[in-house]
Amino acid sequence: MDRPLLLIDSASLYFRAYFGVPEVAAKAPDGTPVNAVRGFLDMLATLIRGRGPDRMVCCLDESWRPAWRVALLPSYKAHRLTPAGGEDVPAALEAQVPIILEFLAALGITAVGAPDFEADDVIGTLAAREPGPVEVTTGDRDLFQLIDDHKPVRVLYCGRGVAKLEVLDDAALHAKYGVPAAGYADLAALRGDPSDGLPGVAGVGEKTAARLVDRYGGLDGILAALEDPASGFAPGLRGKLTAGKEYLASARDVVAVSRTVPIPPLDTKLPSVPADADRLVELAQRWGLAGAAKRIVDALGRG
Repeated sequence: MDRPLLLIDSASLYFRAYFGVPEVAAKAPDGTPVNAVRGFLDMLATLIRGRGPDRMVCCLDESWRPAWRVALLPSYKAHRLTPAGGEDVPAALEAQVPIILEFLAALGITAVGAPDFEADDVIGTLAAREPGPVEVTTGDRDLFQLIDDHKPVRVLYCGRGVAKLEVLDDAALHAKYGVPAAGYADLAALRGDPSDGLPGVAGVGEKTAARLVDRYGGLDGILAALEDPASGFAPGLRGKLTAGKEYLASARDVVAVSRTVPIPPLDTKLPSVPADADRLVELAQRWGLAGAAKRIVDALGRG
């Protein structure tokens, strides 16, 4: 198989890095925490060594809570809002994101976002647009909907860390959740996801949602069957779904990852040497991250 394009859900990884590496274990010479930076760079190095990509893009949240999704479902990520209206992110992590971007620029690894879209949408667009094979690295289950055995597009799910990736194709996803990738967004809308402010249909859990998607082929089939008295719904389930019809009409478009974000052509090639070695040395010295910088440079060189 050809070497893959690795699409990185950057926020998913640097949040995990921040909470996975104690602040006290990674500080710059001036005392500034750089635990997320170190963890993120080490994750990339591990992925490069383990997956052998020849292309990579770190995808960014230009908008973590796009207005168009909020218009469809006001509860979307509402629990993460600060009183000032921004995202509730630890200050020590927020300060490290620009440092991560500086390291990526010095390394020559492309990073891209798009106004009013989340990283998920950038990933969905690039997965559809760029030549395969594609591997999506994320801790976000919503991206399971992108799995495509024909291209192929696989998801490297890092729920237990990048050293213990779950490599998911359509068969693995079906075995795990009872639906194919094409039905996963509908499953997620029915089941809900408290971490994203998606309430789901009251009284419909994951197993019931999976059975419904499997039986009726997705939300369109489920909603059509609700109008048919002979469709075989138990009265209680019919009532729950009927009560949730308005929510489902909005939630399906909120959960669906966009594949049509206007992203200009990108240089996705993964460099074998840093794009700006002097700048990388300067950053490594300033932030006390010589070890992490060396590890990712070594990983690049093995390609």
